[in-house]
Amino acid sequence: MTSALILVDLMPRIIALPVAPHSGEEVLARCRRLADAFRADGRPVVLVRVERPNVPAQPPGSGFAEDLARPGDVLIVKRTVGAFHGTGLDERLRALGADTLVFGGLVTTMGVESTARAASDLGYEVEFVADAMSGFEAEEHDFAVKRIFPRFGAVRDTAAYL
Repeated sequence: MTSALILVDLMPRIIALPVAPHSGEEVLARCRRLADAFRADGRPVVLVRVERPNVPAQPPGSGFAEDLARPGDVLIVKRTVGAFHGTGLDERLRALGADTLVFGGLVTTMGVESTARAASDLGYEVEFVADAMSGFEAEEHDFAVKRIFPRFGAVRDTAAYL
């Protein structure tokens, strides 16, 4: 079994949003630690960012967070809420032999949840790192990690992967 870490929308303009229960900077710090642990174990790290379609230029802060990407990481640009549609992500993950996807990033009930639901539909096992993601509201995040995500896969904290 090969697990891959999927980190969603860790971009300066999204990290700066008012999210809860964890700040964007707290989520980024935990995601960096997770990525380092996965890389050290030789497991794939996938970084996903969004681009707005049909605009001449992306807003400032639309790249990955500074120093997040490393050589060997899989970099995906999506143009929808989820990261699978039209990106080649499924093919890349299958080529890497990934069968379990571990999710973190921003925002819990948007890019993270949408991508995880699609992953489940495609037959991947899914896991969620509850303290390495955050929502627009703490209640929204808490509902997802306590009520929705356990129906799809395991919910853990960062410490479980370090």
